[in-house]
Parts: sequence; structure tokens; C-alpha cells
Amino acid sequence: MEHKSTPVNKAKKTANSREDRLKAALKANMGRRKAQAKARAQSETTDSSEAVKSKGQD
Repeated sequence: MEHKSTPVNKAKKTANSREDRLKAALKANMGRRKAQAKARAQSETTDSSEAVKSKGQD
């Protein structure tokens, strides 16, 4: 009787590569989200400081 060790190893290898892909995608997504949040915070700061400047000019 033959042992079917190849499919089990292949399944583990596939699961690991899937996990690695998911980890990489998550890391990239988090990086994008952080960049978006940083840009939003910066634009809000700029907008509020411009609003203060314009009030002072009236």
C-alpha cells in the first residue's frame, strides 16, 4: 500500500503560502490605511489653521 504523504505536505505548504500571502496583504492594507489617516489628519490641521487665518482677516 502506498503512503500519500505528498498531498498532506502539499496541503501544509499551500496553507503556509496562503497565510504568508494574507499576512503580506494585511500589512500592505494597514500601511495604506495609516497613510490615509495621516493625510486626513494633516489636511484637517491645515484646514483648521486656514480657517483661523481667514477669521483674523475679516
